Amino acid sequence: MSTTVTPAQAARQEMSGFRGVVIGPGDAAYEPARVVYNAMIDRRPAVIARPADAADVARAVGFARTHGLRLAVRGGGHNGAGLGTVDDGVVIDLSALKSIEIDPGERVARVGGGCTWGEVDAATGEYGLATPSGIIATTGVGGLTLGGGLGHLTRRFGLTIDNLLEDRAGKW
Repeated sequence: MSTTVTPAQAARQEMSGFRGVVIGPGDAAYEPARVVYNAMIDRRPAVIARPADAADVARAVGFARTHGLRLAVRGGGHNGAGLGTVDDGVVIDLSALKSIEIDPGERVARVGGGCTWGEVDAATGEYGLATPSGIIATTGVGGLTLGGGLGHLTRRFGLTIDNLLEDRAGKW
Protein backbone atom coordinates (compact mmCIF):
# COMPACT_ATOMS: atom_id res chain seq x y z
CA MET A 1 0.00 0.00 0.00
CA SER A 2 1.46 3.38 -0.99
CA THR A 3 0.59 6.66 0.60
CA THR A 4 0.85 10.01 -1.08
CA VAL A 5 2.17 12.91 0.94
CA THR A 6 0.34 16.15 0.26
CA PRO A 7 2.31 19.38 -0.17
CA ALA A 8 0.96 20.63 3.17
CA GLN A 9 2.15 17.45 4.93
CA ALA A 10 5.54 17.75 3.21
CA ALA A 11 5.79 21.40 4.30
CA ARG A 12 5.14 20.45 7.92
CA GLN A 13 7.81 17.76 7.74
CA GLU A 14 10.44 19.62 5.73
CA MET A 15 10.33 23.21 6.96
CA SER A 16 12.48 22.60 10.00
CA GLY A 17 12.20 25.37 12.54
CA PHE A 18 9.08 26.92 10.97
CA ARG A 19 7.46 28.82 13.84
CA GLY A 20 4.32 29.91 12.06
CA VAL A 21 1.31 27.91 10.90
CA VAL A 22 1.01 25.64 7.87
CA ILE A 23 -2.52 25.16 6.56
CA GLY A 24 -3.56 22.61 3.96
CA PRO A 25 -6.79 21.68 2.15
CA GLY A 26 -7.76 19.11 4.78
CA ASP A 27 -7.49 21.52 7.70
CA ALA A 28 -10.48 23.20 9.35
CA ALA A 29 -8.80 26.61 8.94
CA TYR A 30 -8.29 26.15 5.18
CA GLU A 31 -11.49 27.67 3.77
CA PRO A 32 -11.28 30.98 5.63
CA ALA A 33 -7.49 31.12 5.10
CA ARG A 34 -7.70 30.83 1.32
CA VAL A 35 -10.30 33.57 0.81
CA VAL A 36 -9.18 36.94 -0.56
CA TYR A 37 -10.93 40.31 -0.71
CA ASN A 38 -12.21 39.89 -4.29
CA ALA A 39 -14.85 37.16 -4.04
CA MET A 40 -14.55 36.53 -7.80
CA ILE A 41 -11.12 35.01 -7.12
CA ASP A 42 -11.57 31.40 -6.00
CA ARG A 43 -8.18 29.73 -5.89
CA ARG A 44 -7.13 26.68 -3.93
CA PRO A 45 -3.52 26.70 -2.78
CA ALA A 46 -1.83 23.43 -1.86
CA VAL A 47 -0.15 25.12 1.12
CA ILE A 48 -0.88 28.30 3.03
CA ALA A 49 2.08 29.26 5.21
CA ARG A 50 1.58 31.94 7.86
CA PRO A 51 5.12 32.81 8.93
CA ALA A 52 5.97 34.13 12.37
CA ASP A 53 9.11 35.95 11.21
CA ALA A 54 11.40 36.64 8.26
CA ALA A 55 13.19 33.29 8.67
CA ASP A 56 9.83 31.54 8.25
CA VAL A 57 9.24 33.48 5.03
CA ALA A 58 12.60 32.26 3.73
CA ARG A 59 11.73 28.67 4.70
CA ALA A 60 8.41 28.85 2.82
CA VAL A 61 10.06 30.34 -0.28
CA GLY A 62 12.69 27.60 -0.16
CA PHE A 63 10.02 24.91 0.17
CA ALA A 64 8.15 26.22 -2.88
CA ARG A 65 11.40 26.41 -4.88
CA THR A 66 12.51 22.91 -3.88
CA HIS A 67 9.18 21.42 -4.90
CA GLY A 68 8.69 23.50 -8.05
CA LEU A 69 5.45 24.99 -6.70
CA ARG A 70 4.09 28.35 -7.79
CA LEU A 71 4.34 30.99 -5.09
CA ALA A 72 2.14 33.93 -4.10
CA VAL A 73 2.70 36.37 -1.26
CA ARG A 74 -0.34 37.86 0.47
CA GLY A 75 -0.13 41.04 2.48
CA GLY A 76 -3.69 42.25 2.90
CA GLY A 77 -5.30 39.97 0.29
CA HIS A 78 -6.87 43.00 -1.35
CA ASN A 79 -5.43 42.76 -4.88
CA GLY A 80 -8.29 42.87 -7.39
CA ALA A 81 -6.57 40.43 -9.74
CA GLY A 82 -6.00 37.92 -6.94
CA LEU A 83 -2.20 38.05 -7.06
CA GLY A 84 -2.04 37.12 -3.36
CA THR A 85 -3.15 33.57 -4.04
CA VAL A 86 -2.46 30.70 -6.42
CA ASP A 87 -3.98 27.35 -7.37
CA ASP A 88 -1.99 24.26 -6.30
CA GLY A 89 0.96 26.29 -5.05
CA VAL A 90 2.20 27.96 -1.90
CA VAL A 91 0.67 31.11 -0.46
CA ILE A 92 2.79 32.96 2.06
CA ASP A 93 0.21 34.81 4.14
CA LEU A 94 1.95 37.63 5.98
CA SER A 95 -1.05 38.49 8.18
CA ALA A 96 0.74 37.44 11.38
CA LEU A 97 3.63 39.83 10.69
CA LYS A 98 2.02 42.95 12.10
CA SER A 99 4.34 45.48 13.63
CA ILE A 100 4.51 49.23 13.32
CA GLU A 101 7.30 51.35 14.77
CA ILE A 102 7.17 55.11 14.36
CA ASP A 103 10.15 57.44 14.73
CA PRO A 104 8.39 60.80 14.84
CA GLY A 105 11.65 62.75 14.93
CA GLU A 106 12.86 61.17 11.70
CA ARG A 107 9.30 61.03 10.33
CA VAL A 108 9.83 57.36 9.46
CA ALA A 109 7.67 54.29 9.98
CA ARG A 110 8.85 50.68 9.93
CA VAL A 111 5.97 48.42 9.03
CA GLY A 112 5.58 44.64 9.09
CA GLY A 113 4.49 42.83 5.93
CA GLY A 114 1.09 41.84 7.31
CA CYS A 115 -0.08 45.38 8.10
CA THR A 116 -2.82 47.19 6.26
CA TRP A 117 -2.86 50.87 5.44
CA GLY A 118 -5.65 51.46 7.96
CA GLU A 119 -3.35 50.20 10.71
CA VAL A 120 -0.49 52.37 9.46
CA ASP A 121 -2.76 55.42 9.21
CA ALA A 122 -3.90 54.93 12.81
CA ALA A 123 -0.32 54.60 14.07
CA THR A 124 1.10 57.56 12.13
CA GLY A 125 -1.94 59.70 12.97
CA GLU A 126 -1.03 59.52 16.66
CA TYR A 127 2.03 61.65 15.79
CA GLY A 128 0.29 63.97 13.34
CA LEU A 129 1.95 62.17 10.44
CA ALA A 130 0.53 60.64 7.28
CA THR A 131 1.88 58.44 4.52
CA PRO A 132 1.33 58.76 0.77
CA SER A 133 -0.56 55.50 0.57
CA GLY A 134 -3.72 54.09 -0.95
CA ILE A 135 -7.31 55.05 -0.31
CA ILE A 136 -8.73 51.78 1.04
CA ALA A 137 -7.86 50.89 4.64
CA THR A 138 -7.87 47.11 4.12
CA THR A 139 -5.16 47.20 1.44
CA GLY A 140 -1.89 45.51 2.43
CA VAL A 141 1.16 47.72 2.81
CA GLY A 142 3.57 45.50 0.84
CA GLY A 143 1.40 44.96 -2.22
CA LEU A 144 0.37 48.58 -2.58
CA THR A 145 3.90 49.87 -2.01
CA LEU A 146 5.58 47.50 -4.47
CA GLY A 147 2.80 48.13 -6.99
CA GLY A 148 3.57 51.85 -6.94
CA GLY A 149 0.89 53.11 -4.59
CA LEU A 150 -1.56 55.80 -5.58
CA GLY A 151 -3.54 57.78 -3.04
CA HIS A 152 -4.78 61.19 -1.98
CA LEU A 153 -1.28 62.49 -1.15
CA THR A 154 0.40 61.28 -4.36
CA ARG A 155 0.41 64.61 -6.21
CA ARG A 156 2.20 66.39 -3.40
CA PHE A 157 4.43 63.64 -1.96
CA GLY A 158 4.83 61.10 -4.76
CA LEU A 159 3.90 57.45 -5.02
CA THR A 160 4.10 55.21 -1.99
CA ILE A 161 7.15 53.43 -3.42
CA ASP A 162 8.90 56.80 -3.86
CA ASN A 163 8.90 57.04 -0.06
CA LEU A 164 10.24 53.55 0.66
CA LEU A 165 13.55 53.65 2.53
CA GLU A 166 16.37 51.15 2.82
CA ASP A 167 17.55 50.35 6.33
CA ARG A 168 21.22 51.12 5.65
CA ALA A 169 22.25 51.84 9.22
CA GLY A 170 20.53 48.82 10.76
CA LYS A 171 18.64 51.26 12.97
CA TRP A 172 15.37 49.49 12.34
